[in-house]
Amino acid sequence: MEKQTRECAWSIELLPLGDAALLVRLGSAISIETQQRVQMISAAIEARPFTGLTECVPSFAAVAVYYDPILVRRSRSGAELGHESVYETVCARLQAYLERELLNEAAQSARTIEIPVCYGGEFGPDLAFVAEYNGITEEEVVAIHKDASYLVYMLGFAPGFPYLGGMSERIAAPRRQTPRTSIPQGSVGIAGKQTGVYSVSTPGGWQLIGRTPLALFRPQETIPSLLRPGDSVCFKPITYEEYMSYLEGER
Repeated sequence: MEKQTRECAWSIELLPLGDAALLVRLGSAISIETQQRVQMISAAIEARPFTGLTECVPSFAAVAVYYDPILVRRSRSGAELGHESVYETVCARLQAYLERELLNEAAQSARTIEIPVCYGGEFGPDLAFVAEYNGITEEEVVAIHKDASYLVYMLGFAPGFPYLGGMSERIAAPRRQTPRTSIPQGSVGIAGKQTGVYSVSTPGGWQLIGRTPLALFRPQETIPSLLRPGDSVCFKPITYEEYMSYLEGER
């Protein structure tokens, strides 16, 4: 199985991904423009699924398209009957999407989600380290972190965990040399040039600067993740009292 390239306003490659999936790759650079195109393609395919499609999984610069080879083969018709493989059929169907629909599809309306965060103290044990590492005060770290607008590039590592782009390099910091064995749900961390929120309690090595009372992973709901790729996120500082009050209101 060979990769196929689609020439359009930007480069799109279709690559095999095992025997029941393929990758729609839009380059290798991480950018807001590429992420918007990734979301546009993923949303359009899911809105008009071809027979045999099982799932679309967007990432930084690609969309993984999973399909049922048996259903695809059984649904072939016309010119598709001459295809040598199911992969060739899926490529043809996706290229038809790109030609007829995707390139004219308006980008999905992005949501802006505000996440309250109690910075420092017991909730942000690494805030002092991030400040010292960058030669600024803890107050400046908080101000820089909360003043930015972040893009959810992808979810991963743990259910609902968002990888956020857009953090200032002024507060970038390396991961901990020794990861913690357990990080509380809602912890807001920094690793390199990225920031993220621990959606569930899990081991991890990010530098913790605060915690949100919001539940990002909600398995009891139809859509279990509060955030989705393409969303914009902003952080709102809250006090310890406001944090506890929010938790009381959720009970």
